[in-house]
Amino acid sequence: MSIEDKRPVRVRFAPSPTGPLHIGGVRTALYNYLYARQKDGIFILRIEDTDQTRYVNGAEDYILQSLEWLGLQPDESVSTPGDFGPYRQSERKDLYRAYVQKLIASGHAYYAFDSTQDLEAMRAREMAKGQHSPKYDASVRMTMKNSLTLSQAETKALIAAGNNVTVRMKIPRDVQISFTDEIRGRVTFDSNELDDKVILKADGLPTYHLANIVDDYHMQITHVIRGEEWLSSTGHHVLLYRAFGWEKVMPVFAHLPLILKPSGKGKLSKRDGAKFGFPVFPLNWMDEKEGQLYTGFREQGFLPQAVLNFLAFLGWNPGTEQEIFSMDELIEAFSISQINKSGAQFNIDKARWYNQQYIIASSPDDLYEMLKEDLGQGYEPDYVKRVIHMLQPRVETMMDFKEQSMFFFQAPAKYDDKTLKKKYKVANADHIRQIATNLLDVDTQDIEAIDTCIKGYMATHELGFGAIFPLLRIFITGSTRGPDLMETIQLLGVQEVYDRLNTGLSYVQNLNENA
Repeated sequence: MSIEDKRPVRVRFAPSPTGPLHIGGVRTALYNYLYARQKDGIFILRIEDTDQTRYVNGAEDYILQSLEWLGLQPDESVSTPGDFGPYRQSERKDLYRAYVQKLIASGHAYYAFDSTQDLEAMRAREMAKGQHSPKYDASVRMTMKNSLTLSQAETKALIAAGNNVTVRMKIPRDVQISFTDEIRGRVTFDSNELDDKVILKADGLPTYHLANIVDDYHMQITHVIRGEEWLSSTGHHVLLYRAFGWEKVMPVFAHLPLILKPSGKGKLSKRDGAKFGFPVFPLNWMDEKEGQLYTGFREQGFLPQAVLNFLAFLGWNPGTEQEIFSMDELIEAFSISQINKSGAQFNIDKARWYNQQYIIASSPDDLYEMLKEDLGQGYEPDYVKRVIHMLQPRVETMMDFKEQSMFFFQAPAKYDDKTLKKKYKVANADHIRQIATNLLDVDTQDIEAIDTCIKGYMATHELGFGAIFPLLRIFITGSTRGPDLMETIQLLGVQEVYDRLNTGLSYVQNLNENA
């Protein structure tokens, strides 16, 4: 019987405020959220800020803002506290110290007073013996400066002095540590391969290894869904559950695969995003130390629903052909057992595809609310919405709307000169001028009449589409790309199109004269 059969599901997303929330962390939050919602459980946000040396101002607010933008609202957090707080680890120090004392009293932990020089000397001795990766463990602990090698009086004196006082786990020898990972199956560690990890630092704060165990126990966490990087530490965590006598309520573990670089080689990093120009953070992040701005998915024009749909498939597959999922559909379909063991390759083109599908499926009214501050200032909302509707099938991001819609709000300031020189023939100038004049007699709202006006004239004068259409489009929009030309003329109005065609003809004639 699994733990989920016994207790209400409670999961947690526990980021550290040491920088911006990476997209891999967002995926971890998403999987926790989906599982909690599917099981009618509780999704908790816990801020793990015990590493004060790496704490970054603004990082906690960034995490909260990112989750809010994505719609992954926690049931319990620093901003929405429940009955299991505080939800910030730095506010739980007294609780951790009490449990450290229990471990020391039971013989599962000990005080260590080794200086940096002591530790370096130990590593040098072990490497001289042929140890390639020396560690503080059962083979060396009795040669070090700790409460196992010192008298009680010496230990008390050093604790009172308060210099280099840490507490380490006492890892037993020759013990097999096994647990079942919901993604990777049965996992076993040999205790002889584990080091005596520090669980209480010299600053009085616990390390992740102790704090997350104590917090998960007190917050009644039933499932720990976290990144693959923590798998190697889970042997230590299982030993702590045993030491506290909490094995019966030990959560189910599920360690998620890495999100890999676009090349598939190595873990995706912020450097990859900066190098190739794609986002790896949900929102903009200004790295004050580096003096560099990292652009977020939001600022690059991605919709939060599309980002979540994209991330859901980075490591998970429903086993069907369906790719577009609403949040309700993701919640219903999600299964930990269908998460892959191998890393998932990041593909920004696929992310853009997802975003495009969500933009196409959105209503122009909703898109207008998101775009109205940047698009069509001074124009009637209905006109701007019609522009948005025309461009929806053509854009990949919200930023594309502004770039591709400029000609709807102002006449082209420049043209595709290369194509103009190639396509323009002096003999066709009068034809274009006559088409412009004929359009003035057409009802702007009658798109069939517009189509007949242009194509009928071309047929009568035996003009090829390649001779006339590219020029019409360039004079009207500035380039050869864009939405349907007849719909564009209908939306702009025949008078505006008349003016643009004549302006374009004057431009290209001057271009040729000055060539």
